[in-house]
Amino acid sequence: MSFTIYPAIDMRGGKCVRLLQGDYDKETVYGDSPFDMAKSFAEAGATWIHMVDLDGAKDGKRVNDTYVIQAAKELNAKVQIGGGIRTEDDILHYLENGIDRVIIGSIAVSNPEFAIEMIQKYGSKIAVGIDAKDGYVATHGWLNTSEMKAVDLGKRFADAGAETFIFTDIATDGMLSGPNLQAVELMATETGKEVIASGGVSSLADLDALKELVDKGVLGAIVGKAIYEGRFSVEEALKKVGQ
Repeated sequence: MSFTIYPAIDMRGGKCVRLLQGDYDKETVYGDSPFDMAKSFAEAGATWIHMVDLDGAKDGKRVNDTYVIQAAKELNAKVQIGGGIRTEDDILHYLENGIDRVIIGSIAVSNPEFAIEMIQKYGSKIAVGIDAKDGYVATHGWLNTSEMKAVDLGKRFADAGAETFIFTDIATDGMLSGPNLQAVELMATETGKEVIASGGVSSLADLDALKELVDKGVLGAIVGKAIYEGRFSVEEALKKVGQ
């Protein structure tokens, strides 16, 4: 099984930004054009690009979708999008415009029946994004923490047919402190499905550590701040995992 690097583009106000631990008041702007950033990642050899509509996540509707669609249509890379996806119309809007995978997050917690319906209808085109804080699910742009354990939610959707999970440990996100390997591995082994790790990757050694979990089902890593801060390049990341 191969391990995939997903360079991340978080969009807010039409710009490329990163939030510290999902805090909208702790924002760093890294570029004025999400499309140009996506293009640079594709030209560096990335086969997938991970895009997040932060405005959408907060407002509960699509806001920065034009950049996502442009990337999907014009670049030689697959695109997955999360943030602000609340309805089947949102999902179709992206799938019909060339996006390869749509991530449902908050709605999966607030309306699991809807999420299951979408998983069963669109199959591998849907990924379930599970954001956790201290093992419990966080929702709505990480503004709220629920009383549900992340692993329990994952198992429920795995049983319903979900094939891909994007697991974010909020405590590590944007901190460059290393990923929560135990939590990522637990999600993969408990669900028995593909897990893409998000949050905390700060070095090529972190990618090595995650790749060690491939046989457990950890098949990718979303990398954002480490690339923007110059810890390593997209090319170096791809080479490190043999992609």
